[in-house]
Parts: sequence; structure tokens; C-alpha cells
Amino acid sequence: MISPKLLKIPIERITAKGFDLPVLLGAEWMAHWQERQPGLEFSLKSPLSGTIHLEKVDGYILVRGMLKGELRLNCSRCLESFLEPLECRFELVLRPGLPVVAAEEVELTLEELDEDYYSGEELDLEGIIQEQLLLAVPLKPLCQEACLGLCPYCGANLNRETCSCHREKFNQPFALLSKLTKTSK
Repeated sequence: MISPKLLKIPIERITAKGFDLPVLLGAEWMAHWQERQPGLEFSLKSPLSGTIHLEKVDGYILVRGMLKGELRLNCSRCLESFLEPLECRFELVLRPGLPVVAAEEVELTLEELDEDYYSGEELDLEGIIQEQLLLAVPLKPLCQEACLGLCPYCGANLNRETCSCHREKFNQPFALLSKLTKTSK
């Protein structure tokens, strides 16, 4: 496994020719990240592996990467744990300096969405890897597309069992108003 310390690359090492950096991050790295970032709703089932290519282009640093692994997620409907394969490709342009903070909101162009800034004598790839991993995780993970979720009354997992709850018409906020109009006539 690669130590997070090896993910700090001296800027002078990055040239126009570029180089590939193999990545292999396992459970220890994930546990350390979860310790520093409580509330992460996924874990790694298998080590995160891949390659990151770094090169200097016109004073900028071009970062291209490919990461693979297997994530353990919780379904957003039934709350069951399930495995999801991960294959994440990304490309970033890093500009030297610090970002300029505008006094008002600024709309970014499509190209600016893949740009970031770096400062100092080394480039910390761990933050970039974490960011790309977070972007690759689905917002609403589903164990299966047709997941039935949980019964809103008893909490039974409807993928595994049929509950015997009496299902009233629910989630009709204007049902009470229909009774008012009938009685007012």
C-alpha cells in the first residue's frame, strides 16, 4: 500500500515530459480518512488502485487519473449494505497561486469547473483523490434499480418480506380540505 506521505509530490519533480504515479490505497488509508472526516457514508471493500499522470503544460499542472475499487454503500431506500464497483476517470488543470475570491457570486464556465489552484513546494494528491472519490459516489445509492425500500408504517424491508400493515391513503396533504368544502355547502 502507498503511504499518504508518498502522495505529496515536489513541484520541481513535475516536468513537461510528465510521469505516471501508481496508486494503491487500502483500508488503513480509508480508516484514517473516516477518522478525519466523520459522516462518510461509504467504505472501501477492496483497495483503491489506479494511476495518476502529472505533467507541466504552459506553467500549469495537468493531472489525469484513473481509479478503480469496490465501494460498500448503504441503499438510500432500504438501508441495506451493498457493493458497487468504482471506476473513476478525471482530468484537472492546476494553476499556481491562490484562488481569487470575488465579492459577489461568479458563474464558472465549463472549463473552469475542472480547474483548481496549488501553492507551495509540493502538490498533495491525497486531497485530489478524496475529492474525486466523493464525486464518484452516487448521491442516492440504490442496491438495485427496483428497490422497494422500507414500509413507511412498520419499517419492514419490502424487498425481503411483505408486511401486513393496513395501507391508508397517505401523503395527500389536501385530503382534509376536501372534507371542509363538503361540509361548508
